[in-house]
Amino acid sequence: MTPLYAQNHDYSKFLVLAVDDIPLNLLLVQKMLGRFNFRIKTAANGEQALQSVAAEKPDLILLDLMMPVLDGFEVIRRLRANPETADIQIVILSALNSNEDVVKGFNVGANDFIMKPIIMEKLLSCVVTQLQLVEARKAEK
Repeated sequence: MTPLYAQNHDYSKFLVLAVDDIPLNLLLVQKMLGRFNFRIKTAANGEQALQSVAAEKPDLILLDLMMPVLDGFEVIRRLRANPETADIQIVILSALNSNEDVVKGFNVGANDFIMKPIIMEKLLSCVVTQLQLVEARKAEK
């Protein structure tokens, strides 16, 4: 059953960057959000994520924390330190679920935190909420 907030809304105008070193996780996110016509790009690690953001600024980043090359915490720190990317909505998707990890995620600048395994309805609700904030911010300008 499709939630009401996901019906009859054009999500194709939004670019979502999904970042995870496990290809199956990226595929799951693509399948979950693809049903609602989100434009989705993927990156396999933090370094690729930063390169992708530099090429095309997404509206939202769905970010794993435990990755080789550059972990999610450092990706958030770098994005928040750059005035060009500091306002991107970032949702952590992680198997790390201790209170310390959640607090650290928010302290470095995450907007929300979803624990794995991902529940589609929770992901969709969170993504829609974050993108409503993006739209509201754009309307204020």
